[in-house]
Amino acid sequence: MIDTKTAPYAALLLRLTLGALFLAHAGLKIFVFTPAGTAQFFGSIGLPPALAYITIVWEVLGGAALILGLWPRLVALAMVPVLLGALFTAHLGNGFFFSNPNGGWEYLAFWIAAQVALALTGDGALALKPGLPFAKTPRTATQAI
Repeated sequence: MIDTKTAPYAALLLRLTLGALFLAHAGLKIFVFTPAGTAQFFGSIGLPPALAYITIVWEVLGGAALILGLWPRLVALAMVPVLLGALFTAHLGNGFFFSNPNGGWEYLAFWIAAQVALALTGDGALALKPGLPFAKTPRTATQAI
């Protein structure tokens, strides 16, 4: 049973946390590794170096959109490919545990599951642009009667 009184706040907490994590992850690429260093790393693992800049922008925009509540369900799903990319290109071969050398894939797997959970749960409280921008809100069973 879902508690309809508290579920929107649970989704808000999840949304804020996931958004902050994306901003922190982008900040790591910008301020610690530097964009040029991130691009060099991307190149070293066989990815186009320019993809690093796209990834940084994607993480900043996605993180901010989640925090602000701009189509959070759609944004949560749009962030999954970034995480899958990191999982398959940089972490899968390092084993499961994130504490393994070069980081395993457990953290990314959890992060992906959390993104999907947010998409399934809903926009959460205080979303500035709730709902999907391309879909009408479905009618509930009581509205259809």
